[in-house]
Amino acid sequence: MLFYVIWAFTHLNNCMKTTQLTKSLQNLPPVAAKRVAVRLSAPAERAVRQGHPWVFADSIASVSHAGGAGDVAIIFDKKRRFIAMGLYDPDSPIRIKLVHSGRPTPLDNAFWQRKLDAAAIYRAPIDRTQTTAYRCLHGENDGLPGLILDRYDKTLVLKLYTAAWFPHLAHLLPLIQAQHQPERIVLRLARRIGRTAFGWQDGLVLHGSVPTTPIMFHENGLLFEADVIRGQKTGHFLDQRDNRGRVRGLAQGKSVLDVFACTGGFSLYAAAGGATAVLSIDRSTFALDQAQRNFAHNYALPNVAACQHTVRVDDAFAALTQLAEQHQTFDVVVIDPPSFAQKQIDIPAALQAYRRLAKLGLQVTKSGGDLVLASCSSRVSAALFQETIEDAIGRAITITETTSHAADHPITFPEGAYLKSIFGVRGKDK
Repeated sequence: MLFYVIWAFTHLNNCMKTTQLTKSLQNLPPVAAKRVAVRLSAPAERAVRQGHPWVFADSIASVSHAGGAGDVAIIFDKKRRFIAMGLYDPDSPIRIKLVHSGRPTPLDNAFWQRKLDAAAIYRAPIDRTQTTAYRCLHGENDGLPGLILDRYDKTLVLKLYTAAWFPHLAHLLPLIQAQHQPERIVLRLARRIGRTAFGWQDGLVLHGSVPTTPIMFHENGLLFEADVIRGQKTGHFLDQRDNRGRVRGLAQGKSVLDVFACTGGFSLYAAAGGATAVLSIDRSTFALDQAQRNFAHNYALPNVAACQHTVRVDDAFAALTQLAEQHQTFDVVVIDPPSFAQKQIDIPAALQAYRRLAKLGLQVTKSGGDLVLASCSSRVSAALFQETIEDAIGRAITITETTSHAADHPITFPEGAYLKSIFGVRGKDK
């Protein structure tokens, strides 16, 4: 009898949450029945056949009619043979986000379920005891361009970078809910979409209760908090998880400087690795307050409790300049800036910023110390980033390793390799 009561309560609770999700989906526009027939320029057609997930507006030779956001676009060759299909986005220079190529297939629930299953299988090796936060769906790289799904323990955060997904969420979200069984699903919207769309707001809880406290999760055994409603990205920078682990391995008995520290990911890993002192620099008081709380969450670990952690609210360039002028140096220096190249025209200024950071970083790195430099600008390739760093300080450091995203952020096309990091050792003074 007791078992039945528990089962009935759980079933009723799940049904109520399902109803909540169903109500959230009612305001969304339906998927248009009429497909947009598209023909491309010869170079664009070759790129699509080779697996590139984007079709730019200026590469479209003809369309059957003006499509709306989320209309299904079918790409044909000159002989009207099927090449690929994707989601139409009339407000983006990337006019079509491709979801399938090869042979024709229905865009139904079974199609989306195959995408979700493949992504789940790929991430199966993640240790769910030591790490309870990871990326479940990585946009184009999982065949779902412009859609991100991150897990923080029992909370899912869905982030959309294109309004083309809205008509399809009525089919996709129930599948996501059934597969992951989350306590809640939170919506985040990229700035290009706006704060609201179709009555949905950034930070809207689509399923489950509104969190009244930060969401707690483990990453490689360390306890973090995430503000999934207002925090940057989806609440935490999951892509740097493996690189934070590398810094942890460098930190024993060292002094560490973490520039663009944000919520203190690299800082906390360094402390857990045995750093004696860590200085976290960021211009956001809100982020550094969270960094201090992340340290407090882990004071049960002797290394973290013993580490002298200091925060400094300051501009990174100004702080590094002042530290260099004061001849302050550190055994390990980590510089992980935000994206400097949002547009193609931004690339020269971004490269100049990387050169300047590399030179300043070198000045505050002790002789024989470790310097870690990162870039998350997708428009700056790994080769160009390394060339820029080597041009700025190449003779002064020995590059020991170059790295990319954590394993739950797969790369399936060139622009998908947005994150790159360089680990180097400063030459010892003679």
